[in-house]
Amino acid sequence: MAVAPLSSRRRHAATMAATAPAEALPDPCPTAADSSPPPPTPEELVARAVAPVKAAFLRPPPVRDTPTNEESRVSGAVPLEKKSKRQFRRERKQEQESVSRLCVAVGKTGNADACKYGASCRFSHDVDAYLAQKPADLEGTCPFTVLEQSCQYGLTCRFFGTHKDNLAPSENHEINPLSKDIQKLLWKTKYKFPRASAQIKHLGLKEVMKIKANATTDDKRADHDNPDVSCELNGDDKTESLGSPPVNVEHDSSLCEEMDNLGGEPLVDNSVPCVVPRASKKSKVEGSDDTKVYPEDPSSLNGLEVPSDSTSSCRVDLVTTPHLREKKIIDFREKLYLAPLTTVGNLPFRRLCKTLGADITCGEMAMCTNLMQGQASEWALLRRHSSEDLFGVQICGAFPDTVARTVELVDNECSFDFIDINMGCPIDVVVNKGAGSSLLNKPMRIKSIVQASSAVTNRPLTVKVRTAFFEGRNRADSLVSDIYNWGASAITIHGRSRQQRYSKLADWDYINQCAQKAPDDLHVIGNGDIFSFTDWNRHVSGSSKISTCMIARGALIKPWIFTEIKEQRDWDITSDERLDILKDFVRFGLEHWGSDTKGVETTRHFLLEWLSYTCRYIPVGLLDVVPQRLNWRPPSYCSRDDLETLMASDSAADWVRISELLLGKVPEGFTFAPKHKSNAYDRAENG
Repeated sequence: MAVAPLSSRRRHAATMAATAPAEALPDPCPTAADSSPPPPTPEELVARAVAPVKAAFLRPPPVRDTPTNEESRVSGAVPLEKKSKRQFRRERKQEQESVSRLCVAVGKTGNADACKYGASCRFSHDVDAYLAQKPADLEGTCPFTVLEQSCQYGLTCRFFGTHKDNLAPSENHEINPLSKDIQKLLWKTKYKFPRASAQIKHLGLKEVMKIKANATTDDKRADHDNPDVSCELNGDDKTESLGSPPVNVEHDSSLCEEMDNLGGEPLVDNSVPCVVPRASKKSKVEGSDDTKVYPEDPSSLNGLEVPSDSTSSCRVDLVTTPHLREKKIIDFREKLYLAPLTTVGNLPFRRLCKTLGADITCGEMAMCTNLMQGQASEWALLRRHSSEDLFGVQICGAFPDTVARTVELVDNECSFDFIDINMGCPIDVVVNKGAGSSLLNKPMRIKSIVQASSAVTNRPLTVKVRTAFFEGRNRADSLVSDIYNWGASAITIHGRSRQQRYSKLADWDYINQCAQKAPDDLHVIGNGDIFSFTDWNRHVSGSSKISTCMIARGALIKPWIFTEIKEQRDWDITSDERLDILKDFVRFGLEHWGSDTKGVETTRHFLLEWLSYTCRYIPVGLLDVVPQRLNWRPPSYCSRDDLETLMASDSAADWVRISELLLGKVPEGFTFAPKHKSNAYDRAENG
């Protein structure tokens, strides 16, 4: 059967419908046969960004009738009824009184008397009533039992029937939890940032955030020239052991008194009120009159010199900025770097990519203001699994003081190898706050952010940017020549502007142009459209100035891309192998989010978010041209087996069916709509 030009799925369906009756005729008209256009060649399809699927697998697009109520729920087509605050309060109260909310202590032990709060506990202690309404166990084995560990969810586990007795306590392999003590300090704005405050003052920058200070006479007197800025460096003695290393220790008030005598000027020689650039990477810091580097000493506080009893030591350098050569060095060259991915780049997904060959992982983007407020949901983005041997955290902020304080905060409380500042996020809610790619219009603010942030940590600082804010007005090349001297160890350049979002192809010629202008010691990391090992080889091996490539959507669509790059092959992966990868993700998700009902549904939600990307993968055996390109639009096709065809569906109802193969039936009233509406393909609004 002849294949019509695939300018669109609708046009393809119309052509298929038109040719079907012609083939049914016993004696087709010769003139009609001669007038029918020849099928497009694979090269013509590729030129039109259409995936060249073999003709044997092509099929007409499925005709979808009006969706049923069930299909409408899973696809999110039915708008939810807006509820009043009174309804929310009533439902919350009913949920709290429900027997389905079993006390954690009771559920873990099965003993109604195990809760230390007794009758005042807000959760149910009725074990029999809970078991009577609990859904049936899911198929499979508890992920903690597989590890020969006791399940911490006890009766509430959806695999309770597979539990074994006398198992070792479950081990927590996740790092960077938010302690309650630190969270309370952040809630009360009593967490101290001595290094960041001193650096902001040293650079002469305006402080946007207001830090609550203790009402001591000396501290008030030190702030009389600038009431919006607090130079208080000390906190209560009782908080000394909350951070590691400790940041809340008592200081001598003579430090603030001397600043008061100097009229509020920072205690550095030859200080200037404007932003001071970092020393050149070839200059010697030791022995300089302007910047003094002190050796590590017990009397120092995270790089700050603490005044001793001697009066001659009262005048100290508040800012002891570590030179880049004194920072920990990470060699990014030719390492497989999984990009920080919002929502889908969660800990279980990163752990899965590590098993498939990723070398470097980075947590999801966390907003600085949310971290400073102690929001547990934002701190969860900084979690790290023990298998992530080279791990970074990514933060996003709009102002130098906010970002610098956040860097100091996570440097004190978290374990990571490098910290990345996102200056390329195109999301409207981020850009409207002056963060993300909005900073590309403010190069001096970028300079202040990098200078202030790099000075408060000894770990490598990296920056992620786009080519420009507006298409055709590239300005990333003006940053790479100076950003190393400002304090960055690496820069990641996404080859698109903010206006492009994720449409059109990444501009790798411009990325190479930027890499040529970069200093030798600055790692330049390219990002955009890496979808096969040939793409990787062309951009990394083809340019000596690009250290490595960051893989983002390519890893979402096919996470085995890391295996392909390391083995230098196009993996024609089977549907059963892909299902095993999904099973691994589900297992990691249940270990991370929990094996109780809430954990199962959270795992299902993030699995569905991921399946909204994996459906775009086209098996290698179905293509006339290999490898698949990221911008190819897939035609309607059937695959080699039913499971592979189901995985290729772009219907949310089919994604839900896949999740039911792994996590059982969805609960009553389940709804799902993908959070990310990727515009990887050209659309009218993208020009």
